[in-house]
Amino acid sequence: MSVDIDAPFDIQTPALLVDRDKLDANLERMRERVGAATGDSKHRPHLKTVKSAALARRITKALGTEAITVSTLKEAEIFADEGYSDILYAVGITSAKLDRVARLRARGVDLTVVTDNIAAARIVAGYCENHAIAIPVLIEIDSDGHRSGISPDDSAGLLHIAETLAPSAELRGVMTHAGGSYDAATPEELRACAEEEREAVLRAVRILRDAGYPAPMTSIGSTPTVLNTLDLTGISEVRAGVYVFFDLVMAGIGVCKPEDIALSVLTTVIGHQRDKGWIITDAGWMALSRDRGTAGQAVDQGYGLVCDARGTVLPDMIVSSANQEHGVISIRTGSEAQLPDLPVGSQLRILPNHACATTAQHSEYIVLDPAGKEVARWPRFSGW
Repeated sequence: MSVDIDAPFDIQTPALLVDRDKLDANLERMRERVGAATGDSKHRPHLKTVKSAALARRITKALGTEAITVSTLKEAEIFADEGYSDILYAVGITSAKLDRVARLRARGVDLTVVTDNIAAARIVAGYCENHAIAIPVLIEIDSDGHRSGISPDDSAGLLHIAETLAPSAELRGVMTHAGGSYDAATPEELRACAEEEREAVLRAVRILRDAGYPAPMTSIGSTPTVLNTLDLTGISEVRAGVYVFFDLVMAGIGVCKPEDIALSVLTTVIGHQRDKGWIITDAGWMALSRDRGTAGQAVDQGYGLVCDARGTVLPDMIVSSANQEHGVISIRTGSEAQLPDLPVGSQLRILPNHACATTAQHSEYIVLDPAGKEVARWPRFSGW
């Protein structure tokens, strides 16, 4: 196997790299997909993976939107500091977080929260009454049994939540996340997931509207479904997020190719165990994460797929195991590929299983142009 064994980057490893043009191509693909679908949906990109002001601005500019989705109130606060004022906090609300929500709204941020149960609805309604404010709320719908949410056909439950919120809070509508789409295996299954997601939201919001609740927002979000939908009729916004980078889980279900993944971890060869067929690197799970999201897919990519320093995928080379600061690279079991002779000091790139988990291990993105030249460093933050 011919491998570029140079060390072209004067960068301390492990480091988080972003291929700028791949990222921009991924954004354009999403913009075109939503624009081509039937309906009139706006973008509300999910920035939970990104956690970077510079990258957030690039995303929203490319998509032509100022509306964003977050998964922590720290994200909401930081992005509000950057001028974003239309924010959806897409994790079920709890009483301990309502003071922070109220402070953001007092700053002029139109922050919307989410619930799927009557207990939380009562808490929000009580807080709004006691503080003379009207916090906007979306009811989370369970569109595929993947995670949280109320059944879209539970009319009694939906109306009970709506009735509880109505006197003091503001019922904005409904939202869902079709996480079950991550288990799809064919384009047909992905399209079916997309329609199931849309129909679930429309059934739920119809119940609310028929009962006299305006519920203007119908919000969906999932990279696999949005990129495979043909019809967004009735959907006010889409909140997908991981498409910005893509990852090996997305490649495993056919949403992208490994060559589309804009994110990688630069690592350095630090040793060998030749009798075991191992190359040892300085990128362990602290750099890659422990995520093994491809383990249940047709192709198990271990802890990440290996590329040379220029980003070219090396066939059947994976990070087969990972300790805290050590990565073990070997040839995939069953493959006839040969492990290349990579001297100590050689650089490699690792494509991640799950972009959200891998980015969370790092404090900045090192941005590369198509020639592999560093053109920017975008700080990222963490925490709740």
